[in-house]
Amino acid sequence: MVSAADILSAPILVVDDREANVRLLEGMLRIAGYTSVESTMNPNEVCELHRQHRYSLILLDLQMPGMDGFQVMEGLKEIEEDGYLPVLVITAQPVHKLRALEAGAKDFVSKPFDLAELRARVHNILEVRLLHRETRAYSKALEETVRELERSREVVRLKTLEERKRNEQELAMAQETQKSLLPRVLPQFENYRIHAFNAPTRYVGGDFYDFLQLSSGDWMGVLADVSGKGMPAALLSSMVMGALSMEFHAGTQPQEVLARANRLLCEKSLPEQFMTLFLFLQNSEGVGQFISAGHNPAYLFRSATGKIERLLSDAFFLGMFDFATYESRPFCLDSGDILVVISDGVTDAQNPAGEMFGEPRLLQIIRQEAPSGSHAIEQRFLKAIEEFTQGMAQTDDITFMIIEKYQ
Repeated sequence: MVSAADILSAPILVVDDREANVRLLEGMLRIAGYTSVESTMNPNEVCELHRQHRYSLILLDLQMPGMDGFQVMEGLKEIEEDGYLPVLVITAQPVHKLRALEAGAKDFVSKPFDLAELRARVHNILEVRLLHRETRAYSKALEETVRELERSREVVRLKTLEERKRNEQELAMAQETQKSLLPRVLPQFENYRIHAFNAPTRYVGGDFYDFLQLSSGDWMGVLADVSGKGMPAALLSSMVMGALSMEFHAGTQPQEVLARANRLLCEKSLPEQFMTLFLFLQNSEGVGQFISAGHNPAYLFRSATGKIERLLSDAFFLGMFDFATYESRPFCLDSGDILVVISDGVTDAQNPAGEMFGEPRLLQIIRQEAPSGSHAIEQRFLKAIEEFTQGMAQTDDITFMIIEKYQ
């Protein structure tokens, strides 16, 4: 997580050819609490300074003699391999704003400067930038874990039983790594009870769930099912979780969050890899929205009537088509209502006779236990699946979340 201290200590570079503007911006940033602020009045120095110091934010004037801000951004693109430019442009020309954003700048601030606006835009960009770096660092660590496991698989075939056992321990450690992607403690949101469960197969699974408190006051929940199993699925899960977290913390709307995640998967994943996902937002009053991207139905128990509504998908899987769009649909939770979101591993769970658990059993449990609350549904789910499968190893992850509005 990015702390306030991390943001205030992040290195910042101010670039303006006028000394008065440089002094003004430096003063405004230091008043706001930023402790690592440098400056230059020479645009030709920017790329070399950034190569040496890797600034988290560059406040860049667009109109400078000799080399303008657009030329500086082109030079920065050669340094930033992932194409992420930590640039907040400074301009007095409205026509330059759109061009700057298209050139890769993350935001702009207008002259004359407004202290409140400057503080807000600088804080937002730094928070997103630091989250972006955290996500990249975590992905690199996970990629290294994948490489280590792949090397160990080749060795296993030629080693003794003792070495095989050691490899099993390494795979178990990979399972713990995957568990670390899930919330260690389920969050507590006003007027809601939340339950969630995940049982992966093959040590490392392709399902994940997460919850986030948003700056708007709403909170977000998501359950996703990645195609395949093992470390490739875990790596894909990690990448998408990082992207969702970064975008929601940046204030991006859920429709655009999924559109960007879809384009990321289309670009980075293998052709046979894709993801289904159920994502929803709620506020303390029970008003919210959801998007189901190729996911199996979610179930909404209405306390007032005892009926169960099915929330169906109307969008493509993530990672299938880069042109796909995602629209949210409204839904509300009244007092006593319960939302049940599952992966298909729940209904596809098999017993030794090859019979599937199926949707009718699932609906019967919801209908019988919902009047007693979400905890009763969770406990009945776990017991029913255990009794049905009779300890038989499953071929798909079993994951579900249950959300109850109790006021």
